[in-house]
Amino acid sequence: MPDRPLLPLWLALPVAVAGGAVMDFAYPDIGIWPLAFVGAALTLLTLIGRSAWGAVAVGAVFAASFYLLHIAWITRYLGPVPWFALAGVETILSAAGAIAITLSYRWLPRLMPAPWARVTLLPALVAAAWTAREQFMGSWPYTGFPWARLGMSQADSPLAELASWLGVSGLTFVMAFVVAAAIEAVRLRFWRRVKLVVPAAAAAALLVLVPQFPTTDAGTMRVGAVQGNGPSGYFDTREPYDVYRAQLAATQPLIGKDLDVLLWPEGGVDADPLNNPSIASALDELSEKVDAPLIINAATERDEKVYNSSMLWQAGAKNPLAIHDKTHPVPMGEYVPDRWFFEALAPDLIGLIQREYTPGTNPPFFDVNGVGVGLAICFDVIYDDVIWQGAKDGAEVYMFQTNNADFRGTDENLQQLGFARMRAIETGRSVVNISTVGTSQVIGPDGSVIDGLAADTSGALLVDVPLRAGLTGAVVMGPAVQWVLGWSAIPVIVLLGLLVRRRTKAAPPTGDGAAEV
Repeated sequence: MPDRPLLPLWLALPVAVAGGAVMDFAYPDIGIWPLAFVGAALTLLTLIGRSAWGAVAVGAVFAASFYLLHIAWITRYLGPVPWFALAGVETILSAAGAIAITLSYRWLPRLMPAPWARVTLLPALVAAAWTAREQFMGSWPYTGFPWARLGMSQADSPLAELASWLGVSGLTFVMAFVVAAAIEAVRLRFWRRVKLVVPAAAAAALLVLVPQFPTTDAGTMRVGAVQGNGPSGYFDTREPYDVYRAQLAATQPLIGKDLDVLLWPEGGVDADPLNNPSIASALDELSEKVDAPLIINAATERDEKVYNSSMLWQAGAKNPLAIHDKTHPVPMGEYVPDRWFFEALAPDLIGLIQREYTPGTNPPFFDVNGVGVGLAICFDVIYDDVIWQGAKDGAEVYMFQTNNADFRGTDENLQQLGFARMRAIETGRSVVNISTVGTSQVIGPDGSVIDGLAADTSGALLVDVPLRAGLTGAVVMGPAVQWVLGWSAIPVIVLLGLLVRRRTKAAPPTGDGAAEV
């Protein structure tokens, strides 16, 4: 029979609800980062000893509690249907992933019951199963939704520096290991054998003591970044070029200043400069006035396809000098996959999404007069491949363009800003995160805030942004770390199950002639 659950179901369900709520408190806007460990502990306690269906039940309750709180910002304009739909999908996937964690608790101790294995190998397998679940949810269905990874909760924490060595997935693994190892040490009454707490303490020391991976000073770049606070929301009432005019007005204090580049946010140009000669001419004029190249963003149409495009633009050149199209357009936001199916379910809602953005394949990188600039457009900041590719292409600084206008007054912009800070720490590079409506910040290579603009205000930043060279361990080893500390859990758990099954079949019959199962 399976091991008896540590918590009876009637108690595990409310504990799982509490775990989800506590986990949400670890992220912005509340941002009490130690609560990530508490939330993880609560959910693991509910999974120990459960059957597979029991794991699905408590895993679903935990995930529903967490996601319904964490992404409530979706309701700002779109109402409850997308909120329940996305939270529901994430709940189902998270609940399915909870089975792997429960099987780790069930099978590994049967094969390796020694205390040393309980406080080392078991926490490692549980942490890998947790990490694999995050990676799966961050890549499927469609492009996934890696919004709420455990490691991303640490943007304001001194523990975030480990991400520069192992990436966000590696940070998730170590955090989950600390929690799982501490739980096992308590279950084994470590006060009787103090050495049982050593693995948890060693992993915690790793989190606390490992410094940020060093990168090399490469000078500075004077960046002008503009938050126009124009009517850039999906349902905002506006006339053509209103967003452009708001950006242009907020740029005026930078005219005549010494700039290396002028950065505008996602959708800062509400016309296609590739097919609109008047807006192209206006951008040429602006580049000439500031005597610097522009990094702008607009919806563009090329070869009968529409893209969310960042462009490098400079007066007197054949523009755009370079173009980067958003790598991961948002499903159900920027395009509708399998439209025929979803339109049949919610025709009025799906009908609002008229424009179908095509995923980009060009690199997230611009060479701006000899300075490498890494790019991420809005939610692309949460995808590891986009960030790592920019660094590998030679980025010395990142410039993230976002909008946020559809989520005014919610936690969304602060959560996304936290992810931008994590990316600065992970790559050892400054980040200029500019939003159409805020919050915008210039973030140093160590994650510190250099300057910023509050939400719902128009303004311009002029900052000498530090540049860095050299790749961090996270960028170099990130894909390997994800396989070793994440995906490897799946074949290991399958192998454990086969070994347990073989041992069970080979066991001598019990007194009533039935084999133990």
